[in-house]
Parts: sequence; C-alpha cells; structure tokens
Amino acid sequence: MPLPLRSLPPRRLLGAIASAGLVLLALGAGRAEAAKWVVSGAGFGHGTGLSQYGAYGFATHGVAYPEILAHYYTGTTLGTTPDATVRVLLLSNRPTVRFNGATDACGVKLVESKTYVARRKGTGVLLLKKAGRRIASCGPLLSATGGTEVNVIGKGRYHGALEVRPAGVRGGLNAINAVEIEDYVRGVIAKESPASWPPEALRAQAVVARSYALSTSKHGAGFDHYDDTRSQAYGGVAAETVKTNQAVADTAFRVVLYNGRVAQTYFFSTSGGVTENNEFSSLGFGGTPIPYLRGVPDPYDDVSPYHRWTRKFSQAAIQSRLHDLVRGKVKNIIVTQTGVSPRIVQATLVGTGGSRNVTGPTLRANLRLPDTWATFMKVAKRTLVHRGSFAHGF
Repeated sequence: MPLPLRSLPPRRLLGAIASAGLVLLALGAGRAEAAKWVVSGAGFGHGTGLSQYGAYGFATHGVAYPEILAHYYTGTTLGTTPDATVRVLLLSNRPTVRFNGATDACGVKLVESKTYVARRKGTGVLLLKKAGRRIASCGPLLSATGGTEVNVIGKGRYHGALEVRPAGVRGGLNAINAVEIEDYVRGVIAKESPASWPPEALRAQAVVARSYALSTSKHGAGFDHYDDTRSQAYGGVAAETVKTNQAVADTAFRVVLYNGRVAQTYFFSTSGGVTENNEFSSLGFGGTPIPYLRGVPDPYDDVSPYHRWTRKFSQAAIQSRLHDLVRGKVKNIIVTQTGVSPRIVQATLVGTGGSRNVTGPTLRANLRLPDTWATFMKVAKRTLVHRGSFAHGF
C-alpha cells in the first residue's frame, strides 16, 4: 500500500507529485461537479424546559437557582414534597441477578458481605447461594433490603433496596432499585451536570431532577424510570460527589410547582439562545401545549460547544439519509415553518420526483443533527482539470 503524500520524505514527495502530474496529463482536460450540503445550526437536545448550559451561564452571572428555575418554567413556583420512593430499572431481562450488601430477602437473613443469586423459575424468583444452592422461593418479587448499600454485581452500588422481578417470556429477570427520592437525586446530578459547575447551577439541576422523577413515569413492569437518558442518567452511589451531594442537601425536597402540582421539568443541554414550546420541539412535537413549557430567551448558553454548529454532507450522503422521505433525488430543503425559536416545525423536501413536507424532528432524526434549529445550503463544487496541470477547486 503506498504511503500518503504527507508521510513521504522530501525527495519521494517530489517524485510522487511528478507522477501525479503525469496521471493528470494522461487524463486530459475535464470538468466535474459535485454537490455539497452545508447545514448550519444551533443547540443540542429537544429544546424544551431548562437549558443546562444556559443555567450554567445564569449561575456564572450571579443568578440564584430559584430565579433560574422561574425563568425556564413559565409561571411556576417552588414548593416542597414529602419523601417518596422511586423505582429505577438497572438490568433488563437477565437470566440471573447477582448481588451482595443486603441482610434480608424473601424472609431469610443474609450475610451482608456474601454474594447471592436470583434466578427465575416459572413466574417466580428463586434466591440461591453463590454456588447455586437454593435458599428460598420468593414468589413474583425478590426484595433484598438492609445493609448500607446493595451491590448489584456488574452494575454498581445503590442506596435503598434491590427488587428482582420476572421479565419477558424466556425466563428473564429485571433488577430494579427502589430508592428514596433524595438518594435517587444524589445519583443523578453528576451524571447530568459536571460536578465542577457553579453551586447555583447544581442546585437548579437537583430541583429539576427531583421534580422530573416525581412528575413523570415510564410505567414499566414494576419500575418508574430507566437509569439512562430515556429518563435521567442515574449512577447510584458511584455517581455521587461532595459538591453534588451538597446541592441536594441545599435543596432538600424542593420541587417546581405549577398550580400546586409538581411540574414536568424537562431539561436538555443547549438552547442556542432561545428555548422552544413543547408542542414544537422534538420532545412533544404536535402535542398539547403545556403552559409552563414555553420558549424563552436564553442569553448565556454561548459557552456550550453546541451553541453554534455546522455539519457537511455530500450529495450521496444526504440522499442516503433522506431517501425514505424524498421523491427522487434531493434538490432542495426549504424551511416553511419555525417555532417561537428558529427550530424547524415543517420543511419541504424538493426532489426530482416532486415535493414532500416533513416535520423538523423527522428531518433532525434522519440527518442525525444535534437540534432542529438548522438551515440548509447546497453548494456546487466545481473541479477543473487542465492538460499538464493540477486540479484546482473553486
């Protein structure tokens, strides 16, 4: 395999250049055109609710977390909530679940330092010793409690209890962490915001994480939330830091309220300068407008690397990603409607076989863009080859 030109020593580089010139002489003169698409955009995420980089910017400008939250969630107030337990899916449809750190399960006393195994039998769960000897039949739920922390082998350490339930139809098990809300929030904040961020930004994230957990549910089989971005990123004990735990303590049991109920405090990374109404965003496109999820100016998120971004596509690449949406070959992409921000609500794909309307979230998903805030430019790149000379693009 020949070496790339930049890796050749000077004399060999000159020889390679001369050889390239001979190749061009042999090809003769010609002209070729290739389309290139440039997509310029802003923001990262669905665009609704609190912008995390925006909250960071407000905090660095001396704004306290109650004002930060009131800015992003229109017409809301702060209140408190009683303690509550949330259930988070840790492992899904596994043949066995191994754990230690518990002192009780299925009416049996356990040794905290020893590892035990949960295995499915029919519609129930068996509790086994590490070596496989049966200890107890737990029925449809194995609940391992007690001890300081429960350690789910291969996953991590968690406050609260481990619940193991049958899942699927092929003998699988779900491992679920049943955890009090404050311990849950401790395991969320540093996974969602850097622990090095200003205290007011971390306090805002703590209230948002708590409110989101209590106001939403995935309604899974025995669980409320996933431990990833389908809900909120949750890392248990390993995710905790001194600074983020302090943010939880400083905001203990505080939640965002709208008309006396805990608000659905959706959040995302970067707004690009303006957030978006929920019904126009990738989050809840076409849904019922929610009064407190209105688009607002976001003046301080320019520290984010996604405040402004550019993506480039060849004609072949953009055709490949939009082939199921466009009629014929892609000729143009025209934004026909935006939301309260410049985010795309509707666009028209112009193809050689006709035009078709698409939503902003659909366009974003197919092109794998950071946000629906985007503009499109098609550039024709010409390459001219002269006999006996090199190619120059212009």
